[in-house]
Amino acid sequence: MFTRFAARAMAACVAVAAGAIGTGLGGGAAQADEGIACLWAGVSHPYLSEVVAGGWSFECGWDGLSSHWFRGGRTGAPSTVPNPGAGSAPSGSFSGGALQPGTAYTDYCVGSQLIEGAEDVYEVVWGASGPPFWKAAAPIAQWRFDHGTGPQPSWRSSSLCYDGMLI
Repeated sequence: MFTRFAARAMAACVAVAAGAIGTGLGGGAAQADEGIACLWAGVSHPYLSEVVAGGWSFECGWDGLSSHWFRGGRTGAPSTVPNPGAGSAPSGSFSGGALQPGTAYTDYCVGSQLIEGAEDVYEVVWGASGPPFWKAAAPIAQWRFDHGTGPQPSWRSSSLCYDGMLI
């Protein structure tokens, strides 16, 4: 079965091979890098650009399969990009590696108890054969909110939890 992973791996191999053929094995990476861009809140950022979000720096790069935000060190600088939170599926809005504070979209249930998504920071990750999704990566205390912003409480309650399912 031809999966998205296989398609991305094949595309990466073709790009590397084309760069090597076109430049005699020298400088192929520079040509391949020209088309790389990372998404943050739906905005495209060029390869090697840096953004600040939630008290962290991120650099746009390539993980061998797709564009990816690589987290750098902590910073006291304010965010340089919008941070709408993990409020919908990340596909088409965020590249892998991006972090966002949780929202009601990331709420889930354990038994009959509601666990609010706003309790965690979420990272965009790729599944084995599907679209990217938000995965809990750290407690919300790891996210530094800019002045005048903060975690948004869920509109849901535990009454919407049934046998571990959010209904």
